Amino acid sequence: MFDLFSGSGKPVIGAARNPPDGPDWHAMDVSDPKSIRALAGHLTAVPIELLICNAGIFPDKGQLLDTGFPPAMWDTVFRTNVTGTFLTVQALLPNLRAAHRPRIALLASRLGSSELASGDRYIYRASKAAVINLGRNLAVDLRGDGIAVGIYHPGWVRTDMGGPSGDIDVETSVKGLATRFEELGPKTSGRFQNWDGQTLPF
Repeated sequence: MFDLFSGSGKPVIGAARNPPDGPDWHAMDVSDPKSIRALAGHLTAVPIELLICNAGIFPDKGQLLDTGFPPAMWDTVFRTNVTGTFLTVQALLPNLRAAHRPRIALLASRLGSSELASGDRYIYRASKAAVINLGRNLAVDLRGDGIAVGIYHPGWVRTDMGGPSGDIDVETSVKGLATRFEELGPKTSGRFQNWDGQTLPF
């Protein structure tokens, strides 16, 4: 996703636990509040037109209902997928408010949809349900600031997380999401959409 946006001619800032070398990349671990605040400190007074929150982990594949899903796993997943997302948005609100057309894109999953529940993978599902709820409520509270919030399912993508049987490749997902991000505005704020623009149930 970084490569696609960096080719647009607009300044792009990337953040990762182990970032590649380069002036446009910063180290940040969304599970560490101090790390999030440090990044915000580096970006003081830098307007952010589009904040993409896509960090996430999915460790509970193959867990058994009767014996699996240990408490520590719940803590780890929610700290990364939910708390980290909220704290990132919170820390960078001044940057968004300073932008001309501020938007927040939250990467959730259709596995977090209550209406599309199909069982299993309880921790990941619950965390992404929380992200959907977070996005819906942020859209309400940030409307007065002119900040639009979109919630997106990237598709079942052939990645390390999605596995080799995914429906689409990374390039297809990223290009579709980029189109959704560009469409995001006050009229579409708070929606939960698929990478291809399909509206998904909460």
